[in-house]
Amino acid sequence: MTTATIARLALCITALPLATSTFAFAQNAERQFKSVTQNGNTLEIATADGRYLIKPYSSAIVETTFIPNGEQLDPASHAVILAPVQAPATFKDDGARITYATDGIAVTVDRKPFRIGYSYKGKPLVAEKRGFGRVDGMDTIEFGLDDGEALYGGGARALGMNRRGNRLRLYNKADYGYAERSELLNFTIPVALSSKKYAIHFDNPQVGWLDFDSRKDGTLRYEVIGGRKTYQVVAGDTWDAVMTGYTDLTGRQPLPPRWAFGNFASRFGYKTEAETRAIVDKFAQEKIPLDAVVLDLYWFGKTVQGTMGNMDWDRDTFPHAEKMMADFKAKGVKTVVITEPFVLTTSKRWQEAVDKNVLALDRAGKPATYDFYFGNTGLIDLYKKEGRDWWWNIYRDLKKGGVTGWWGDLGEPELHPSNLVHGTGTADQVHNVYGHDWARLIAEGYQREFPAERPFILMRAGYSGSQRFGMIPWSGDVSRSWGGLQSQMEISLQMGMQGLAYMHSDLGGFAGAVLDDELYVRWLQYGVFQPIFRPHAQEAVASEPVLRSERTKVLAREAVWLRYAMLPYNYTIAFDNQQTGMPLMRPLMFVETDPAQPIERSSTYLWGPDFLVTPIVKPGATRAEVYFPTTGSVWFDFHTGQAHKGGILETVRPVDANIPVYVRAGAFVPMAKVVQTTRDYTGRQIDLHYYHDASVKTSSGKLYDDDGETAGAFAAGKYEIVRFASRLGEADGKARLEIGFATETGKAMTAVPRGFSLKVHNVAAKPRAVTVDGRAVRFVFNAQQHLLEVPVAAKAGQAAQVVVTL
Repeated sequence: MTTATIARLALCITALPLATSTFAFAQNAERQFKSVTQNGNTLEIATADGRYLIKPYSSAIVETTFIPNGEQLDPASHAVILAPVQAPATFKDDGARITYATDGIAVTVDRKPFRIGYSYKGKPLVAEKRGFGRVDGMDTIEFGLDDGEALYGGGARALGMNRRGNRLRLYNKADYGYAERSELLNFTIPVALSSKKYAIHFDNPQVGWLDFDSRKDGTLRYEVIGGRKTYQVVAGDTWDAVMTGYTDLTGRQPLPPRWAFGNFASRFGYKTEAETRAIVDKFAQEKIPLDAVVLDLYWFGKTVQGTMGNMDWDRDTFPHAEKMMADFKAKGVKTVVITEPFVLTTSKRWQEAVDKNVLALDRAGKPATYDFYFGNTGLIDLYKKEGRDWWWNIYRDLKKGGVTGWWGDLGEPELHPSNLVHGTGTADQVHNVYGHDWARLIAEGYQREFPAERPFILMRAGYSGSQRFGMIPWSGDVSRSWGGLQSQMEISLQMGMQGLAYMHSDLGGFAGAVLDDELYVRWLQYGVFQPIFRPHAQEAVASEPVLRSERTKVLAREAVWLRYAMLPYNYTIAFDNQQTGMPLMRPLMFVETDPAQPIERSSTYLWGPDFLVTPIVKPGATRAEVYFPTTGSVWFDFHTGQAHKGGILETVRPVDANIPVYVRAGAFVPMAKVVQTTRDYTGRQIDLHYYHDASVKTSSGKLYDDDGETAGAFAAGKYEIVRFASRLGEADGKARLEIGFATETGKAMTAVPRGFSLKVHNVAAKPRAVTVDGRAVRFVFNAQQHLLEVPVAAKAGQAAQVVVTL
């Protein structure tokens, strides 16, 4: 971008408030219908002040765009990747109302007064109160809400599951040391999800507001400084369908490398190579599994301030970094390093960044500089080729040296003055999408140069659709407090509903020099059942379990061991997320059918389809409330086997060793032997737990497996899926439980034999007989635990059947 171009853009920016203040396109009462035409799959409606373009993406997704007179269509979306359907929808015009409908979603346009509404399979969803207009310098649109309609979405915040009544700022921003409540965090996603099972995605990343009826007048209101006037409505019969539709629209999360589901050693921060090597060795000595070590900013500088932007090893403190990383790799431990988008004027790369036109500019066309905590800085401009190429080349060289994963910090960006000029516009126009495009840079770099590998991209900020780049988001600098723990379930549940299913927290809490062993253990016990298990904190108090007190270490080790034992289950639900968009952590309302029940609570949630989890979030807790969803169902205590009926709110008594966790009757839960690192994991020998109950006549489950590292393994046919099915019936007057195993092998995969230790829970008495493929086998029955164990050798590519005569 030339200096002359910058000057012209700066002049436009300066003039913008004056220009917009004199223009206001008509509100609904004044908007006059002119004509309607159908162009392929797009319905075009002309009004006195502009035109609407309405097009379906599927039978459950439709997009509406308004283009005011004097403006041109901006077809570019940062979020949407789904191609619209080509077949036109059904068009009807009765003179007063136009209907444009698929076999699912329908759009109705009333001519006078002009009004657009949406329904799904004949059921009204939502309607515009008034069309797009310019109000107080913001492009604005409003929708009417029903009484009692709950709203979710708007990004990562801690406000309560039902966010109706809040006015949400759309400006990615860190909230250092937040606790049980945070109104604004690092991910502000412009999507509203309704308890009526629809979503409205406002397809514009510029800064603004999303008002969830803060005025208590039944209005959902979206306000933005400018840009596209486009939104999509996504509907479904179930929450599963809404999740599938939204991730069809914005993209699905590729399966992370298997090591990402293991344990991380992380703190702010390891200062030397010797210290880093010592901590990795300590995990092995203490027999606490470990898969990655994370290096904070000391890897490129000895001090927190003044060195950001070096992005190269400090050879004084990490003299043999490549050898260190190779040694870690030989032990099955990956190396993740932090990078930030800021290049300080005191960094080693400052002049290089200036000379290569890498940085965002000021309005005079010079590299913009400003002060923040870490020093005087410039900001890498992702919106011009020079910035992108320069940054990717640094990543590529570090990767070739041995770095395995990337941590992108401060990517909101943390300090982003509005007067910065980027290659495609102003700071406020790109602010909310900066972290998104940063993740894109790394993901697309891997696709070009390392296409066989799955990247690990840990990011603190993002946008709608960031999941498709493999982004692993985290909830920012949460306080090391019970209040900090209390907010984490809501944040992860909400983000999973918005497509970013790997939202997780710094286990143990990040901010504050608080030594609270009980808090630490409870946070790690919760971490077993959240997407990424990564203790991380300021160094004043150790975040690593190997450095805690002996009792704390023992309890933490148990949590880590359980995390590793659950690798087969966790990897399978991650595969489901890749295929369908269903999050790993799910709110109770996804399965609860009784609207009178407290389904919006986040204190209890689902982990995959089969686990019910209630973290302990208060000190010294002697009781915890657990709502068991779905009347008629049965849930078993994962640790004791005790049965609980669904549709009931119960008070349970927590124990120190674990948090309350329950398993759905009829669930198949594959588990593995604990290994020190996922490098040593094998899915060839699996403990398959089946939770039998007389109320479950048929059930099914599966185990997904691949090599854990190849990008696109499923699409390439390099996978296996073992499907399980149960049927409970009678034969010769005796109860008979049948459990079948069937293996689906991808076209590029060679089938291999698998061994299963089938563990059937809740068996009342010793079975009369057990057969595998028609032959009687020896089995073990534990009468005290009501547990039946049967060995099953599944031959390569062949089915197997177990029959238990009860």
